[in-house]
Amino acid sequence: MTATRIAVHGDSPYEVVIGPGVLDELPGLLGARVRTVAVVHNAGLPEIAGPVCKALEQAGYTVHALPVPDGEAAKEVGVLAGLWSDFARLGITRSDAVVGVGGGATTDLAGFAAASWLRGVKAVLVPTTLLGMVDAAVGGKTGINIPEGKNLVGAFHPPAGVLCELTTLTTMPREDYVSGLAEVIKAGFIADPKILELVEDDPQGAASPAGRHTRELVERAVRVKAEVVSADLRESGLREILNYGHTLAHAIEKAEEYRFRHGHAVAIGMVYAAELGRLTGRLPAEVVDRHRAVLTSVGLPTGYPAAAWPVLREGMRVDKKARGATLRFVVLDGLADPGRLEGPADDLLAAAYQAIAR
Repeated sequence: MTATRIAVHGDSPYEVVIGPGVLDELPGLLGARVRTVAVVHNAGLPEIAGPVCKALEQAGYTVHALPVPDGEAAKEVGVLAGLWSDFARLGITRSDAVVGVGGGATTDLAGFAAASWLRGVKAVLVPTTLLGMVDAAVGGKTGINIPEGKNLVGAFHPPAGVLCELTTLTTMPREDYVSGLAEVIKAGFIADPKILELVEDDPQGAASPAGRHTRELVERAVRVKAEVVSADLRESGLREILNYGHTLAHAIEKAEEYRFRHGHAVAIGMVYAAELGRLTGRLPAEVVDRHRAVLTSVGLPTGYPAAAWPVLREGMRVDKKARGATLRFVVLDGLADPGRLEGPADDLLAAAYQAIAR
């Protein structure tokens, strides 16, 4: 089956290549100038990292596999510092490269390691999860977490390319796959309602990599993100719409010490943002109801404990979208019509939370 190529424009343009068998393109993305490749991979994915390393070795590169912890545990300062030490030990130069293989946390880490080593070396990302393919690996945002918040330390560092090998999705645990589906659904609400129709047409199939719409859902979600980041690489305006649902989501993740699935938090955060839109008279109630229906149909949560509100409200104070003391939310003025809500009153924030509390 022919690979799908989606261009991401900007100062450093690249392609997201989607399909089965796309790993064959990895050597071409690295080029002849690169000699040594550090393959930063999820420690739990030897069956995927192994073939990547073998393909690079057969292409003539010197390859060093560098395993990192699974999930958000990879995005810690200590893990990043360990990679820097590894790069120094291996003699990684500006003409060498980093390949990130794994979920969104691994590609975030690998990208930031590449961005910060010698002020920037080439990176190619091979996301192996749905979340990584449709969100984390596309757009050039890299980062790590600190105790005070998620992704507060990072850099913009566009990769030389992103390879979405769809066959890797079949290795994912169901709950992790469904978690990634939240970002796909988000793309439907902010830009491409056809995504919502595909999910509604076959919710059970949408929740599985074997579903009949899987490839189209991935491609549509990637196109949404590619179009947005092409127009706004550094999040100066338009790109903020990709953060729909993320203000509360990041507060939930922080409160849960990053043991809560990102997509589950985003699902809850989208319903919260929808309620903010409803309470301010910007979003019809039927669109809020559609949020709950679509998310629930694939097994994603739409509420969070009522008693958690004080902790979550405090957690939202430290948010990348805030400007000074002003808290900013992405909200919808209608389906596929995102806008911004700046400086909402505390009683409004609390009322919207009460609408999702359980």
